[in-house]
Amino acid sequence: MKLWSDSFKDGEAIPGEFAFCVIDPAAHVAMSSNRNPHLAWSDAPAGVQSYALIVHDPDVPSRGDDVNQEGKTVPADLPRVDFFHWTLVDIPSNVNAIAAGTFSDGVTPRGKAGPAIADSSIPDARHGINDYTGWFSQDKDMSGDYFGYDGPCPPWNDAIAHRYTFTLYALDIASLPVHGRFNGVQARAAIAGHVLAEASLTGWYSLNPSVPATGKKA
Repeated sequence: MKLWSDSFKDGEAIPGEFAFCVIDPAAHVAMSSNRNPHLAWSDAPAGVQSYALIVHDPDVPSRGDDVNQEGKTVPADLPRVDFFHWTLVDIPSNVNAIAAGTFSDGVTPRGKAGPAIADSSIPDARHGINDYTGWFSQDKDMSGDYFGYDGPCPPWNDAIAHRYTFTLYALDIASLPVHGRFNGVQARAAIAGHVLAEASLTGWYSLNPSVPATGKKA
C-alpha cells in the first residue's frame, strides 16, 4: 500500500499552513491556518473493509519543566513521548483520498466537535480526540475536547525538530470497536489483529528559528 501527500513530501518540512502554530519574531509563536494536509493512497490489499488514520509526534518532551521558558532550552537528550494529532477511523474502503482543509481549517478554541463528523465528505467516518485536549485542559480560554486534526506546535525552545508521522491502516473490519471520546492510544489498541496493510509518511516541523525542520539536531 502507498500513502502520499500533495501538501508535503515524505521526509521534508511540513508547511506552516498545515500547522497549529508558526514562528512569530516578537512572541515566539502565532496561531496558524491549521489546515489538515492532503493525503491519498493506493494499492490497497484484498479484503479491506475500512481504513484508520493515526497521526502522531514521537518527539514531545517527557517533562515540561523547560518547555517554552525564556532563557532555557529543551535538551535534545531528554526522553520523548507520543503526542497524537489526528485519529480518524471507519474510513470506507472505497475512499482513497482526503482533500486539504476538509477536516480542519483554522484553530478552533475549545476544539472541534466529534466523534461524528458533520457535513463530512467521508460518510460514517469518526474522529477521536487529539492530545491538545490534555495540553489545554487548564487553559480557561482553550480547554475542551479537541476532536479531529490539529497540527504541529512543538516547543519554540526545543533543541530538536519534531517528526509527524501519518500512518494509514487497511483493516479487515468495517468499524473499529472504539466509541465516544476515544483517543489515539485506544484506536491503536483496537486496530491490533485487524491490520491487512499499512503505509506511512513523515513530515518535520520546528518553531525554534535556530533548529531547521529536518532530521538534523542542533
